[in-house]
Amino acid sequence: MREITASGQTVEEAKENALRQLGLMEDQVNVEVIDEGKKGILGVFGSKRAYVKVQEKVDLVKVGEQFLVNVTNEMGVNVEVQTTEGENEIVYELVGEKIGLLIGKRGQTLNALQYLTHLAVNKIDQDQYVTVVVDAENYRYRREETLSQLANKLAYKVMRNREAVKIEPMPSFERKIIHTALHDHSDVSTHSEGKDPNRYVVIKPKEE
Repeated sequence: MREITASGQTVEEAKENALRQLGLMEDQVNVEVIDEGKKGILGVFGSKRAYVKVQEKVDLVKVGEQFLVNVTNEMGVNVEVQTTEGENEIVYELVGEKIGLLIGKRGQTLNALQYLTHLAVNKIDQDQYVTVVVDAENYRYRREETLSQLANKLAYKVMRNREAVKIEPMPSFERKIIHTALHDHSDVSTHSEGKDPNRYVVIKPKEE
């Protein structure tokens, strides 16, 4: 991320000087006025130059795309990254051969890639936070279906045995699927216990 401080007789002139040095257009930067300057007598005596700080805007989408390409190449897998942008959300879909290697057992590798990409994107601009989703071969949808079915199956077991059941540790976005699936269930309730990365969901009978 390039940044420069420039001066001029006016704020506009200072900004133009900075843009010229960076070789960028105004819509590609953020401008902070440090000092508006001061016109002197007859435009000369007692005048004070204006100063601005101009910072190049970073395309967070491209940061994530390049990060994923670099990491997957290091893993020996060449991928194409297809991106969809939503409100404060970026979804990266990995397409190519050997995608199974990037998903891993129960999505562990894909979850790790998502976590690292999330860090890479959100460390760039502390004032702009986005949710990052990394998917491959529609795994996220299939996993959601699997977890929803598991939640209902275990809920039936809890109702039958009247004993709480613990589910294996999983990341927060997967625990949320379990909680959502059973949120309106009349006979069981859910909560999470433990600390990440070993935090897990407990399904238990509702107190009568």
